[in-house]
Amino acid sequence: MVTKVAAGRILVVDDQPANLRVVSALLSRNGYEVLNAGDGEEALRVATASLPDLILLDVLMPGMDGFAVLAEIKQREALMRLPVVCLTAARDREQLLHAFDAGAVDYVTKPFLPEELLARVSAHVGLKLTRDRLERVARERQELVNLVAHDLKNPLSSVLFASDILRNNGVGEERVPRYLETIYDSANDALGYIKRYLETQRSRREDTERNATTSLQETVEWLENRYGLQFEARGRAMRINTNGTECGRVAIDPLVLRQVAENLVTNAMKYAPDSDVDVACRPGSPGYWQLVVEDRGPGIPNSRQRELFKPFVRMHEGVNPASDVNSTGLGLSLAKQIVTNVGGQLWYEDREGGGSRFVVELTEARGR
Repeated sequence: MVTKVAAGRILVVDDQPANLRVVSALLSRNGYEVLNAGDGEEALRVATASLPDLILLDVLMPGMDGFAVLAEIKQREALMRLPVVCLTAARDREQLLHAFDAGAVDYVTKPFLPEELLARVSAHVGLKLTRDRLERVARERQELVNLVAHDLKNPLSSVLFASDILRNNGVGEERVPRYLETIYDSANDALGYIKRYLETQRSRREDTERNATTSLQETVEWLENRYGLQFEARGRAMRINTNGTECGRVAIDPLVLRQVAENLVTNAMKYAPDSDVDVACRPGSPGYWQLVVEDRGPGIPNSRQRELFKPFVRMHEGVNPASDVNSTGLGLSLAKQIVTNVGGQLWYEDREGGGSRFVVELTEARGR
């Protein structure tokens, strides 16, 4: 008996309907999802529309034969890594070598033994699914590394800034406690990010965030406390505007909102270094509150705005080389993903009179 492989999709390609029925029935009985194609052109259409885990391909077909199908598969990026097992009545050595040269991973001669066909299918589907899992794990691990590296950059930059000022006796004694507080709070935030990404189960994190709320008022005050000194050291200001009203509570985890907000503020510092930055909170659409970050920098050209929230895209690449060195191109894409995940929106607007405006709109946390 052949052990069945969990979840495998097989595309069977044969110009003989009887062969299609026999092979499809055998595979279906053994737990595979089966797709059928009666010729080469149909096989390519089906494979492109419903990506299989393996193709069982008849070599000798009229019109586009199996070799032509293999050649076309190797030209298409979406299909080129699919394992192909050739089904053929030919025992000609040259023809089989031709199939391997064209990209086939194995062959089965007709008439075939059911046990042999299932064994070969099981082996190659298992290898393919294992490879897919390993690649997915590698992608997820790299994404986690990117997230942690990016999110640690802002708090560690604040630690470096404050410690550098203190090392060089850049402030009077009365200001030292505030710089020490910046170092302490920034280090705590860095540890919080590490715990969030490395120590907390994803499902638990999502459950926690789903029920979390935070005060916009506390967030803007935190921004002023964290980054006000850095603006001051550059001869610039970060102005907080709440329009004389207490900002509301919104449905998002406090640490997550800080992560989004400081991405926007540090981007303004990086790409509009000669500008003051205005931070405001205000009512948005009914049932929503907005956090707004504005500067008087160069803004985003219309031609680049569609790329703004794509990962690894640097909007001012080449314009400010010193800033580009420290940019990963991940900040805005991560911020957009975070806000969208909690049912909010993040968008960009050209600021009246020049500059950039980023708006975060989040659901008001009612009765919480």
